[in-house]
Amino acid sequence: MLAQVAPIQSEQLFLAADVGGTHVRIGLIRAERGAALQVRAYAKFRCADYAGLADIIEEFRAGLDGSARAGVVVIASAGYPLLDGTVIAANLPWPLSPARIREQLQLQAVHLVNDFEAVAHAVAHLDASEVQRVCGPERVAAGPLLVLGPGTGLGAAVWIPAGPRAVVLATEAGQAALAVSTELEMDLLRQMLTQRSHVPVEHALSGPGLLNLYLALCALRGATPAHAHPSAITAAALAGDDPLARESLEAFCGLLGSAVGDMALLYGVRGVYLAGGILPQMREFLMQSSFVARFLDKGPMREALEGVAVKLVEHGQLGVIGAASWYLGSEFLEL
Repeated sequence: MLAQVAPIQSEQLFLAADVGGTHVRIGLIRAERGAALQVRAYAKFRCADYAGLADIIEEFRAGLDGSARAGVVVIASAGYPLLDGTVIAANLPWPLSPARIREQLQLQAVHLVNDFEAVAHAVAHLDASEVQRVCGPERVAAGPLLVLGPGTGLGAAVWIPAGPRAVVLATEAGQAALAVSTELEMDLLRQMLTQRSHVPVEHALSGPGLLNLYLALCALRGATPAHAHPSAITAAALAGDDPLARESLEAFCGLLGSAVGDMALLYGVRGVYLAGGILPQMREFLMQSSFVARFLDKGPMREALEGVAVKLVEHGQLGVIGAASWYLGSEFLEL
């Protein structure tokens, strides 16, 4: 995918990194006046294999041609930035400080953007071939778009058209309290509340959240857990030979549909993009689950939600391209 961006005055060469709790995806970006930005080099790293983001950036830069060792890095990451430049990021395995990275690597500049804010900047440029319809109209109506995705946590942002340049609202929707509807969900929530006083949305709707749901269900059923990782639960559910895994994944999809419906109404969006994370692994299961029914089950607002297009995004480089698109349209770029 080549993302269209606002015209620039000269060629720009910089790095864009999408930092998640499990993986860091990083690309060398080339942008030129009148052309689409290009990902000239790209790699994915496991966070657990490195002591910090600076080590990952340095390894990536070391593999580039000397003339391509860009001095500007744009980081898209989950978390809440503090006034001192550090980031509160519950799902990262190490601290994140753009100022320290810039100093350590002697970079010209390091910029930080919320990961789903970055994705929202990219999603408006997606081709039809890069998304799959989940429900609603084939064509997304003009208006705000919600972009969210469960991965190591749950991220969400709202893309708002506002003249020549859109406004993106970064959110911490994953930290809002989990709302439940069915008797089973109430039991699962009560079980999770025995271990913590606040159960946020991402405690159920993320990779670790799927494991939390599974462990809570096993406790309710008096069963010994057979799986210790979300991927194993998903695989067992898709194979159809583990009823508890399948019930956990169905509960996950139902809760996700309900939460997405709530957010669509809360932000008044015309389209929803379910981006990246763990969803592509369970695409067919999601399509056949209670997701759509729960998304629409909002009483008299059902008719309004029937007009909201819900799409599943497949593109693996979306966060990198989004970070680059944000930077090219930001106040940091000299035009």
